[in-house]
Amino acid sequence: MREAMLYEGLSGGRVRCHVCQWRCVIAPGRFGVCRVRRNEDGLLSVLNYAEVSSATPDPIEKKPLFHFFPATQAFSLGSWGCNFHCKHCQNWEISCLEPEAAGRASRTISPEDAIALTRSHGCEGIAWTYNEPAIWFEYTLDSARLAREAGLYTVYVTNGYMTAEALDTIGPYLDAFRVDVKGFSDSLYRELARVSRWRGILEVTRRAQEKWGMHIEVVTNIIPSMNDDERQLRDIAAWVCDSLGELTPWHVTRFYPHHHLRHLPPTPVSALEFACAVGKEEGLRFVYIGNVPGHGSENTICYCCGRLVIARAGYQTRLVGVEDSRCKFCGADLNIRQGAPPKSRVDADDRH
Repeated sequence: MREAMLYEGLSGGRVRCHVCQWRCVIAPGRFGVCRVRRNEDGLLSVLNYAEVSSATPDPIEKKPLFHFFPATQAFSLGSWGCNFHCKHCQNWEISCLEPEAAGRASRTISPEDAIALTRSHGCEGIAWTYNEPAIWFEYTLDSARLAREAGLYTVYVTNGYMTAEALDTIGPYLDAFRVDVKGFSDSLYRELARVSRWRGILEVTRRAQEKWGMHIEVVTNIIPSMNDDERQLRDIAAWVCDSLGELTPWHVTRFYPHHHLRHLPPTPVSALEFACAVGKEEGLRFVYIGNVPGHGSENTICYCCGRLVIARAGYQTRLVGVEDSRCKFCGADLNIRQGAPPKSRVDADDRH
C-alpha cells in the first residue's frame, strides 16, 4: 500500500478522492467504488500500486488504435478493479475481483521494471489497459514519467471517467487517450455501467485533445437491443465529428456475450455495417468495424483519393500509402501519429 494522490481530508476522519468523477467520500476502513482505494484512519491508501494482473507485448492495433504508431508493439499492463461495473465486461475476472483475492494473484512490477520490460520486448511504447488505468493512477503516472524520459510512447485505454485534475497531472506524459463512449443516453449508462453523470467523459476527452494534444480514438461496443439504435449511433458519431474532428477514428466493435449479458447474441455484422454507415453520414472520415477479422472496414482508405493506405488483417498491419501522416498518393491529412514521442511536453497553459 502507499498513500494516494489527489484526495482531501474531511471531518470525522473521512476523505474525498479526486482521481475519478465519482469523487468518493470514504469513511475510515471503507473502500471507494473502485475497491482499490481505502481510508486508513484518514489517509487514503492505494492497494494496487505496481500490482499487475496482466503484462504482455501487444500490437497497438489491439487497443484498438489504428492511427497511432501503426504496426508497432505496445507493452501492455493491467491491474485489478474498476470504477465502472459494466454488465458486458470482457475482463470481469480482474475488474471485479475483491482486493484480498487480487493480492494473492498479483505480480509486482515496479515502474522501473515496466520500462525495462518494454525495452526488452522491443516495444515502442507502453499502454495501461485491460482494466481502468485511472484507478491505479499513481503507478501509471510514475511509469509514464519514466517512459517519457526513455523516449517511449504512452497510452491510456480508458472509460474516460477520470477527473480534470487527474488528467492534468498525467497530461504532460500521456500521448494517446483511447476512450470508450458506450452510448449516448442517461438510461444506457445507468443500465450498462451504473453511471449517471456520464457526460463528464466527453468533457475530459475534449480536454485531453485540446489542452494536452493527445491522440484520441473512440470505441463503441455495439450491444444488441442496448446501444444499437440509430439515435444513439448518430449522436455518438456527431459528437465525435463536431467535438474531436472529422479525422478522429471511431471503432464500432462486435459484442460477444460476457459476464452478465450472456443471454444476448453476438452483434450481427449487418448492425456494425449500419453503424459504420451512420458514422460516415455524420461526417466521420474513418469508421472501423472491430472484432470481425477480415472485414474490409479494418483497412484505412484515403477519404480523398479512395486509395488503400493501411491494410489490416486481424492484427497484421501493412502501411502501403502513408507518408508523414498524409496519403502518399494525394497528400490528404490522415491524422496518423508517427515518429519519435516527445521527450517532454510544455504545459498547454503556456502554449495558448
